[in-house]
Amino acid sequence: MEGHEGRVGVLLEDGMAAGPVYMELGGSGHVPGFTDWWIYDGTLRRPLANRMRAACACGWEGETTYPIAWELVPDGEPFLYDTSGPERDWTAHVRQAAAAAIPMPEDVARLVSRIRERLEEGEDADLLTVLRVIAALDAAVALDRTPSLLLSDATSEAVSMR
Repeated sequence: MEGHEGRVGVLLEDGMAAGPVYMELGGSGHVPGFTDWWIYDGTLRRPLANRMRAACACGWEGETTYPIAWELVPDGEPFLYDTSGPERDWTAHVRQAAAAAIPMPEDVARLVSRIRERLEEGEDADLLTVLRVIAALDAAVALDRTPSLLLSDATSEAVSMR
């Protein structure tokens, strides 16, 4: 869902959300900030997080927190640690956000579904075809045309590719 990208966020021992950790990567002058949950392990003067929770690019943060047992986090392979709790919470957040979103009109949903079906049909369902459809939709939006014309043109383009 657009605007919703999930991640595992962390809380420090004082209950505050952790900010980015900046690390010098060698002489380039650029010092990137990292927010991956496993960065907050307390080593190399980094903050120590003791709890994790779901976080989303939209600004939402999960209420439920989960303990981090650093002794169980595999060295060099933090992705093997169980982060399913925050991941489930973020999935629930996205479902709630989608349910609260303004629904797409039935006729528009049918047109989008038809375009998707058409792109998945036969041997010509390749990346170039998909890109042509996207370009046609993008061009129609750039011209600030009405939604009915946009969908009509998109459907015509998809069907003409057959």
